[in-house]
Amino acid sequence: MKVLMVDVDGVLIHGRPADGLPHFTYLERDLGLRPDLLQQEFFQVHWGDIIIGREALEPRLAGVLAKIAPHLSAAALIDYWFENDSRLDRNLLADLAALRRSGVTLFLATNQEHRRARYLMEQLGLGAHFDDIIYSAALGHSKPSPDFFRMATERAGVMAAEIAFIDDMAANVETARQFGWNAAQWTAGATLAGALPMFARWHEQRWCNQASRL
Repeated sequence: MKVLMVDVDGVLIHGRPADGLPHFTYLERDLGLRPDLLQQEFFQVHWGDIIIGREALEPRLAGVLAKIAPHLSAAALIDYWFENDSRLDRNLLADLAALRRSGVTLFLATNQEHRRARYLMEQLGLGAHFDDIIYSAALGHSKPSPDFFRMATERAGVMAAEIAFIDDMAANVETARQFGWNAAQWTAGATLAGALPMFARWHEQRWCNQASRL
């Protein structure tokens, strides 16, 4: 494998940094906005266009908040959202760092709008861990659309069969496999070697090297 594509939410990031709870668990307590109302008025209506780059996040969110939570600015909600959806799986990051040192190119392959994609790479620091981010708003297509995987393959610059992929959504994994990627569904408590046996030998070698230094 020359390339490993890694999903973000549900694989690399799991909710609130403090406790791993969903990011909007305390939204009403903290910002005075019911999560179900935000889901109904914003995500169900506008998110489909935002996630593929047809609409910008902040202006559309500001218009919705003016109606359902006029006391709350879009900027404040976005900051709260991003900060509370940023708990990184440090064990997975460590495995990925070692894999990258072995010569495998790492990409984030994720459904994101532009602003959070920048947040992930710059403020959360994932730009130091990955070679690039391939995301839906930049491509104009979201997973599990085959166009996402076609364009991601083009961006990676390798054959589909040379790409491995981990994602927590079965539909995304299935489409990736149909496109020729070596894809595995990520579950809670999974390890990279367990999800993708092709990396098991590398994982064993890594631990042998660590043990030899003790």
